[in-house]
Amino acid sequence: MTQKVDQKIIDLYDTFTHGGMNRRQFLDRLSEIAGSSAAAVALLPLLQNDYARAAIVPADDARLAIDTVSYDAQGTKVSGYLARLKAKGKRPAVIVIHENRGLNPHIQDVARRIALEGFLAITPDLLSVAGGTPADEDQARDLHAKTDKDAMLNAALAAIPFIKNHAESTGKVGAVGFCYGGGVVNSLATTSADLAAGVAYYGAQPPADKVASIKAPLLLQYGGLDQRINAGIPAYEAALKAAGKRFDIYVYPNVNHAFNNDTGDRYDKAAADLAWSRTIAFFKENLGAPPRA
Repeated sequence: MTQKVDQKIIDLYDTFTHGGMNRRQFLDRLSEIAGSSAAAVALLPLLQNDYARAAIVPADDARLAIDTVSYDAQGTKVSGYLARLKAKGKRPAVIVIHENRGLNPHIQDVARRIALEGFLAITPDLLSVAGGTPADEDQARDLHAKTDKDAMLNAALAAIPFIKNHAESTGKVGAVGFCYGGGVVNSLATTSADLAAGVAYYGAQPPADKVASIKAPLLLQYGGLDQRINAGIPAYEAALKAAGKRFDIYVYPNVNHAFNNDTGDRYDKAAADLAWSRTIAFFKENLGAPPRA
């Protein structure tokens, strides 16, 4: 972005987007900080995601085969976006879990990036349990807040056997998630013995008493300025160590929650690039190096 947003405003927006206040309260507080309602309105485009920028890998990239798929989760049809290289062959699979705005163009782009690395990538629309992700970001966030979290977690869990048994899968399945999706990856690790690797970006940590059931190695990545999520790191790290689990934790200094999301003002390219390189290396180590084009 050409204009940087004050950290107080970024923290306020983070509180709003994670349910700490309603939209009216957010706009009133933003107006106070910005100095006027007009200044607050001018700031909104800098805070909201600009999906027109979500095309590091174009949707029509000729190297990729992309399909819309669906699978069953306890009687609910869950829609998913499946991406892989056109070259034939079985591939390790990676499930991409979206933020608290559902399956949007940015998350589809992340799936395409993983597909270009040679993996079989699927990103499920966990809001399928509530009718699917709305195109409008605010509506998607509001729907996410109202949707049963257990139902969404079950939809994510059901993606594991679906992609594990896919005709193009080697049977090795990893998951990567961002924000809400990072928390889901942590929950998948405590719940599914079939998860072979988990990468959680700034995700909520699971209860300490669930950690002993984790089988998968974990890569946990956090933004140094993300006080809300980072408050849970010490207890999670202690529980992982006590249970003898395989894990790595990286806290990237001076970057915010959502530092990987290149469609918003909190994006930090240096941290995102380093975290991404670690993510791909981690999957190759724990799922097996995929065939390339």
